[in-house]
Amino acid sequence: MIKKSNIHLSPEEIEKLIDQEFLTKFPYTFLETFSILPLKDAPGKILIATDDMSKVDAGEIEQFTGKKVSFVQVDRQLIQNLLKKHYYNPASSQKIIQELSRDETILDETLPEQLPANNGDLLDLANQAPIIRLVNQIFYRAILMRASDIHLQSLEKFLKVRYRIDGMLHDVLTLPAKYQPAVISRVKIISDLDIAEKRVPQDGRTTVRVEDKQIDVRVSIIPTFFGESAVLRLLDQSTYNFGLNELGFSEDDLVKFDRLIHYDHGIILLTGPTGSGKTTTLYAALSRINNPSIHIVTLEDPVEYQLDGINQIQINPKVGLTFANGLRSILRHDPNVIMVGEIRDRETAEMAIQASLTGHLVFSTLHTNDSTSSITRLLDMGIEPYLIASSVIGIIAQRLVRLNCSKCAEPVTYPDELLREIGLNPATSGYNFKKGRGCDVCLHTGYHKRTGIFEFLEIDDDIRNFIMTQVSAGEIRRHALQNGLRTLRMDGARKVAEGLTTISEVLRVTQET
Repeated sequence: MIKKSNIHLSPEEIEKLIDQEFLTKFPYTFLETFSILPLKDAPGKILIATDDMSKVDAGEIEQFTGKKVSFVQVDRQLIQNLLKKHYYNPASSQKIIQELSRDETILDETLPEQLPANNGDLLDLANQAPIIRLVNQIFYRAILMRASDIHLQSLEKFLKVRYRIDGMLHDVLTLPAKYQPAVISRVKIISDLDIAEKRVPQDGRTTVRVEDKQIDVRVSIIPTFFGESAVLRLLDQSTYNFGLNELGFSEDDLVKFDRLIHYDHGIILLTGPTGSGKTTTLYAALSRINNPSIHIVTLEDPVEYQLDGINQIQINPKVGLTFANGLRSILRHDPNVIMVGEIRDRETAEMAIQASLTGHLVFSTLHTNDSTSSITRLLDMGIEPYLIASSVIGIIAQRLVRLNCSKCAEPVTYPDELLREIGLNPATSGYNFKKGRGCDVCLHTGYHKRTGIFEFLEIDDDIRNFIMTQVSAGEIRRHALQNGLRTLRMDGARKVAEGLTTISEVLRVTQET
């Protein structure tokens, strides 16, 4: 129990006294080092929870806050737990960042007013504490808001900070343009890039740590009209644990895919635009079949996650290590399974096909809109129809849709014309339509996390004959639909009917004629 005068408070009651906005006015390292937890109290007063009142200078805190201070002694572990829970509370982050962006006085307190003009002074500025704190805060907020990317966009009058959360970009902070050189230079320094070079694109990597999480950061900087802009991809190694049954496959498609990935030869292609989850599906498939009896080698650009027991090779065109050259070398290392990050040209496609025909199972990706278009893409590269027909065993097109927030999803009804557009029969009963209302957990978007929708084309004898005779992708698609192919939109409609997502989400990521 906690005692202050004659008042007894439980840990739960202490937690209710925490004001997250007031808490973050104190540096986190200061609170953590001295085990101090500032609490709300009467107007003009604050209550400081600490495990050792003798190590805290009440005068300094009173001078800092302008309020009278009283203390209450609590368990050190409780303070540490509450600090971790509330200081960077992702549910409150969006509100705090919006308030920060509206308050110029806070920005002026955070960053120096005068910026030096030359690169030498800029290096000094980028290493000054205010700039470091600002860039660190941008990282911390992004990680705790589940962002996959941070965009630092240089505009005429502003440096705009945007986070990509569940596939959608959100504006979270706008800084005056005068701070752009220092912020971008700080990003370059931690990524081991040349801060003096502003004329050409630069790519780098770095690592940041938040609590017990280690985040790999892939940095891309490009020169734009109003200065350099940066995009930082955040890769949390601790969160990658996807299994095939967690990706969103329907039960029948999962059975088919699981059967194909255990073949000893052939090519399995994943198709879709950038950011549609192809790499995640490939990693999940490799993890599923990985065991000591087989040798798996990958060629990737870049290597995003490290997989135990698998040899992963980073493509480096600058030294001649391309997908085609790397694949040629891999074949001399006695692999059973090969993953080629992407088939970009005829040479890579031919090497992948030859590998599959000589007894290797090959996984790869293509950038096409649907499964049947992948066949046309390979033909356009100049691959002989008989080679495609004899090597490709399955093609999966996929997209990612946002899931309804489980905390605030509520029943919803849709107009009949909208149901027909997505392929659902308005007369059918038993639908479980839902939509997120918006809450702190989902940052008031109504969506939280994502899942895949899939179009699984298994290459059967009829389709092989179509390929050999170079029948159009449209004819192959019509044949596949007659034989049970579930399109991306059909799979999305199934998830809408189950209450997992919304019609607007499925329509956003699918396009059918």
